[in-house]
Amino acid sequence: MKKSLIIICIVLINFGGFAQHNHQSNTGFKTETDKPAKSLSPHATAMALIGDAHVHIDYSSPSVRNRIIFGGLVGYDTVWQAGAHNATWIKTDKDLVIGTEILPAGKYGFFVIPGKETWKVMFNKRWKQHGKDEFNKTENVVSMEVVPEKLNEIQDSLLYNVKKIDENKGVISLAWEKVKIEIPFSVASH
Repeated sequence: MKKSLIIICIVLINFGGFAQHNHQSNTGFKTETDKPAKSLSPHATAMALIGDAHVHIDYSSPSVRNRIIFGGLVGYDTVWQAGAHNATWIKTDKDLVIGTEILPAGKYGFFVIPGKETWKVMFNKRWKQHGKDEFNKTENVVSMEVVPEKLNEIQDSLLYNVKKIDENKGVISLAWEKVKIEIPFSVASH
């Protein structure tokens, strides 16, 4: 009798552990519910080698989806993280000259304040943050104003580009909806 109870306990312990383990979710076959949801603002990058500087932009790319973007979803005269979800960031491994200011080699949050006539662009020390939650203008390293260009056709997905102009000059552009801005820069010579 004692021996039978021990065997029953061992069997229950073994089957109890088996019953708690869910083999259904580990079949190796994906079901329709296992598919990750397609992001409405997928991760994207833009980069180029300008002179000996590697310039890299990392952002989430939302789409227009029949919305008014500037002056609607993104209000005029308010700070925007220039992408979706986390702040867009820009990294350079060499000092850059933007306008008349030096952007030291490093990683920066990229923020803009869209306006009807001009936009303010800002490279900020705080690159790792959700949206603009922790944005503080006192942490801007470089700020400048640019005049937006009106596009003839809608740019559906937010698009960044880093383009080489000549050996030591380039331009960073942002295009979305019917607006494009360009930020010319050069690699600092030391």
